[in-house]
Amino acid sequence: MRLALLILLLVAGAGKAAAQPAEKPALPAEKQKEEDLKPSDSHKRIELNLLGKTDTDAGESRRNENIQFNLVDNNALKELNVRLGTTATIVREFSPGNNYFGAEFGNPPAQAFQMAAPLKAGTHGTVYASHLNSIFSARSFFQVGDVKPARDNDYGFTIGGPLWRRARVFVDASQQKVRGSVNGNVLVPKADERTPLATDPATRAIVARFLAAYPPELPNRTDINPRALNRNSPQEIDNNNAGIRMDQDLSSRDRVAAQFQFASQNVDAFQLVAGQNPDTTTRSQKIRMNWSREWTSATVTDFSLGFDRLVSFLRPEENAVGPQVSISGLETLGPQGSIPIDRAQNLFRYAGQVRKLRGGHNWSAGFALVRRQVNGIESDAHRGFFSFANDFGRDAITNFRLGTPTQHIISIGNVRRGFRNWDMQFYAGDNWKALPNFTLQYGLRYQPVTRPVEVNGLNKIPYDCDCNNLAPQFGFAYRFRGRGGVLRSAYGLHYGEIFPVTFQQVRFSPPGSVKIVVPAPNLVNPLGGLTQDGRLPDAKGNLYLLDPELATPYSHQYNISWEPDWSPSWKLQLGYVGSRSHKLLIMWSLNRAHPAPGIERTSATINLRRLNPDYAEIRWVLTGANGYFDAGRVSLVVPRWRGLSLDASYWWSKALDLGSSYTNTAADQDSRLARSQSEFETHRDMKGLSSFDQTHAFLWRGSYALPLAARRGWLEKVGAGWNLSAVVLIKTGIPFSVASGSDGPGFGNVDANGGDRPNLLDPSILGRTIDDPDTSYLLLPRSAFSFIQPTDERGNLGRNVFRKGPIRNVNAALSRTWTIRPEKRVTFRAESVNLFNTPQFAEPGFELANANFGHITNTLNDGRTFRFHLQFAW
Repeated sequence: MRLALLILLLVAGAGKAAAQPAEKPALPAEKQKEEDLKPSDSHKRIELNLLGKTDTDAGESRRNENIQFNLVDNNALKELNVRLGTTATIVREFSPGNNYFGAEFGNPPAQAFQMAAPLKAGTHGTVYASHLNSIFSARSFFQVGDVKPARDNDYGFTIGGPLWRRARVFVDASQQKVRGSVNGNVLVPKADERTPLATDPATRAIVARFLAAYPPELPNRTDINPRALNRNSPQEIDNNNAGIRMDQDLSSRDRVAAQFQFASQNVDAFQLVAGQNPDTTTRSQKIRMNWSREWTSATVTDFSLGFDRLVSFLRPEENAVGPQVSISGLETLGPQGSIPIDRAQNLFRYAGQVRKLRGGHNWSAGFALVRRQVNGIESDAHRGFFSFANDFGRDAITNFRLGTPTQHIISIGNVRRGFRNWDMQFYAGDNWKALPNFTLQYGLRYQPVTRPVEVNGLNKIPYDCDCNNLAPQFGFAYRFRGRGGVLRSAYGLHYGEIFPVTFQQVRFSPPGSVKIVVPAPNLVNPLGGLTQDGRLPDAKGNLYLLDPELATPYSHQYNISWEPDWSPSWKLQLGYVGSRSHKLLIMWSLNRAHPAPGIERTSATINLRRLNPDYAEIRWVLTGANGYFDAGRVSLVVPRWRGLSLDASYWWSKALDLGSSYTNTAADQDSRLARSQSEFETHRDMKGLSSFDQTHAFLWRGSYALPLAARRGWLEKVGAGWNLSAVVLIKTGIPFSVASGSDGPGFGNVDANGGDRPNLLDPSILGRTIDDPDTSYLLLPRSAFSFIQPTDERGNLGRNVFRKGPIRNVNAALSRTWTIRPEKRVTFRAESVNLFNTPQFAEPGFELANANFGHITNTLNDGRTFRFHLQFAW
């Protein structure tokens, strides 16, 4: 009775609280520990797009916060891939209950069923606090002046123990408060560029308002760009986490568990330019109720009910200028056109599985059903967008001061929608020990996905149920005689997903919403005033279309590894992992402007030169890209040798795609990154290295435990028992592309779409790594490129043919645990992130039309910091 009452209270409380995302991967039930009930920071930040988290054990240094991304969808994962690259991962065997799409890149598998292991007996818990302070921090590479005051406080507790007869409870709670300054370089007008040139009073007033959004300080890093200003801006981050888990043994064979987890984050974003970034509120909650029954010692069933809710609210900062304003050569004003976002996602989960041991077979079968609800408001230039480019025979900044934009985009209409659909998984498999030295694993998953439905009938999704998603899996392990070790191999077909942000773009199409594109508009009255060449505005609407054959992306993943038994003191693994991914999501920009007889090829005539005169751009979402990945990996693990423990891994890899990778949503920023130069021969134009490709990578982790003192002197006691640990991460830099920087005549093909690349004049520079601010402009000289002609479809320069600087990071820690009583311990840990203050340089200015081309002006990581951690456990 008391268990039922507690479950009802948890469900009722969850219905009133806010926020929780899709289920995160958990450890297999037989390996899950009680401390894993509190989700790891590394998994949660990817699920919930959380800031303020760093996986130092993986060699990561603190990210440079001045590289902003919107905290929704899978943007945190994409940011990690672009900043750190991926980790080639060999999966020992594919379990039919798990989905391993993307696992070859180091992502944990998603489990269809997540069974909670029993809580520990007795009363136990931890209390901890950690502190990071700027007085121990070093400046980042480009920072001007001293480090500004900043602090990061993280504290919390866990406690578990008996509740009543056969009942146990576990509670955890924590808070993290980050108060600091974000340092960065922004491009601002020079002293002689801070007044409007427009003569019309109304136009002049708008330009003056836009100019006032830039900080009053003048450029102070003219050594890297005549308009570069290094400055600081405050940012506040509040993270809150709480959870409760209760177990009840109903009998010797039956156990039920109820769990509730809550997480929230509030980000008061930095603004190096007024209104530059959105403020964000994220709230999540998760409820699970599990029942496990042991029918016999060889047969176990598990059933689970769950509810997840994730609420994301991104809104412009109060000082934003209103529309998004893009000026080539200056910092963009206002947050991105996708802001504001007010989204709530609910996931109702139902799962069950049966496991049975029989002879040499370990059978398992199960199902997982997820009912998805996505409600809220999304934006697509509903605040308006103006772009000022090198056009009309003038540079972009002069056009900005004159108030003569190249393009205006604005969306008008109702974009509040609610979508519903089902994700389903049915699976069965066996782990069969066919011989004493040979094990065979095989299984099959069936993953139908229903067509999303808009609850109010405002939009119709054109594609049908994706109901033919069969995913076979196979693997084996063979043990050689003597010291030959074990040979393993595995193959699996794994399905991804059509993201909600992908299919819900239909809300941006007529009749519910109209996105209007006006070439060469009037700044004061872009929809009604005369254009720059004195014509009436030729306004056309964009159209978002989903391919009727849109299907779930999938990947063939395979690996082979050998683990010889050459020594009991260390373990070696040699292996290969590869994948071929198909039907990856991508957006193609169609109905572009093309040469037309008798029509001048200028920005003002763009809509006159489109094949379909009724629309501007037609944005076609399809599963039209493939990905290719191959990697060889060597790993060495020394568990303990004279107090030293270490593991080291090296992998050599190559990742290619056709403009879109496994994380691409074909929406917002992803659609622009996958944009080809021309709407024809897209695959030929876009095939190149993936945005996370890294040729070489090395990860070393080691720890050394100083021996305990043999004598009882206080000095020996203080100096003994400490543990020294370090992580070294060395990786090749990821690739980047050089772009023309303007679509206007003399720079691009004037087809109303960015993504143009120049012609290459000096092939000897291909493949160069641009990693030194002092020589970057010499390694990437302007003279090696030329702009294309307006009659050209594309430049001959390939995609992602240069590389950023490498990663060379060292994290180190010193820790010690004092045992007060047999079950009471105090642990102190001092950790340095980026111990040697080594910068990881971002790509140089890559737009040929801009003054900062070839100059490195930013880093992807922060300067050296120290964090101190104290924990009491009992």
